[in-house]
Amino acid sequence: MAYARRFITLNSSIHETSGLLLRPPRILASAVVRAFSTLMSPPSKAVFYHDHGPPDTVTKSYSLLLIIISSLLLLALQLPNADFLTLIVCRIIELPPVEIKANDVCVKMLASPINPSDINRIEGVYPARPPLPAVGGYEGVGEVHSVGSAVEGLSPGDLVMSSPPSPGKLLLSRVLIIESLKLHRGQSLLENRDLVLLGGVEFGDDGSWTWQTHVVKDRSFWHKFDRGTPVEYAATVTINPLTALRMMEDYMDLKSGDAIVQNGATSMVGQCVIQLAKLRGIHTINIIRDRSGSDEAKEKLKKLGADQVYTESQLDVKNVKSLLGNVPEPALGFNCVGGNAASLVLKFLRQGGTMVTYGGMSKKPITVSTSSFIFKELSLKGFWLQKWISSSQTEACREAVDYLLGLIRDGKLKYDMELAPFSEFHTALDKALGKHGSQPKQVIKF
Repeated sequence: MAYARRFITLNSSIHETSGLLLRPPRILASAVVRAFSTLMSPPSKAVFYHDHGPPDTVTKSYSLLLIIISSLLLLALQLPNADFLTLIVCRIIELPPVEIKANDVCVKMLASPINPSDINRIEGVYPARPPLPAVGGYEGVGEVHSVGSAVEGLSPGDLVMSSPPSPGKLLLSRVLIIESLKLHRGQSLLENRDLVLLGGVEFGDDGSWTWQTHVVKDRSFWHKFDRGTPVEYAATVTINPLTALRMMEDYMDLKSGDAIVQNGATSMVGQCVIQLAKLRGIHTINIIRDRSGSDEAKEKLKKLGADQVYTESQLDVKNVKSLLGNVPEPALGFNCVGGNAASLVLKFLRQGGTMVTYGGMSKKPITVSTSSFIFKELSLKGFWLQKWISSSQTEACREAVDYLLGLIRDGKLKYDMELAPFSEFHTALDKALGKHGSQPKQVIKF
């Protein structure tokens, strides 16, 4: 475990620094916090979670001071088996400044989206998730605030986005947070890392950390981009548009005149697939949910370049391929929904076609008939962007991102988003959770 340049040593007195130190009364007078840096980041606010659970029930605003006061109150009351972790799980907290090392870059975050994978990490159901405690958010952009003495290629004022780090670099977020706080009466508080020191938290290879106002990370984590790119697009390009690009290029050698079928066509990935396909002369058959406003959604997708758009109920016919007209049978299909929507994608595929699944928004299983495997020889594959990022070289990923940013600047790639101020994070989260019906991608503006 790697920590920021703060550690605890036992001594006879306590010295205060820019951070706050939590110790139960019986050892409070014996702790010393020492810091060894003159270059510090500004204070920060972050969406912080200490346990897994439903995001809408575990994200409330608390200051680190309130957390400390509350925990000391529990100790003063000598509550038996009091576990403060059951009282606070995930909230917006205030973080004190952290040290900026020689190779570090301090970035003032400007924007970061709320993606389904971010929600899944908080829920604890995503395969790759940071060790707890953690700061939410995986992608985002910001402006360089300050740099360490050894940093090259970046200066204050540059715009940067979160980016896969260079090989061999630990994904480390050095934020001052309480790493663990099990306050059991009579338990040794210095055993098994139950009580913690004020220090940074190693996030492993997950890299969640963008939902905060200021971030300090190694230079290798930041990718500079052109100021001509709208910030909200740069903040959202590294997951959904990159997913669309990789699925189109990695599973089949598509040629101009070929066709793709997809469900979830109104999603950000779906919108990007339509536009990237149009640029390459590839037809798209698009499936959307039956809901109010479906006619408007169809027109919108057609303006982006969709050849055909159907609701699921419109495909309740004996032979869906009779609807294709001059569009060829698709060789490749994309599924992010599951259930019946996935079955419809399979029905469109030609002999030997492939369906790639990259999501399961309906939380329903994919059901495939035996004949689809035996007689149509269909293939089913899965795509996980994080696996591609971890297996690809950093430069390959950044080149793909730069290609997409170029399309955005040229007006050839666009998608729906809704900006929300950080102060309205909980409202944006509710929208991202679908509590207000179908909503554009929520992007937090700091």
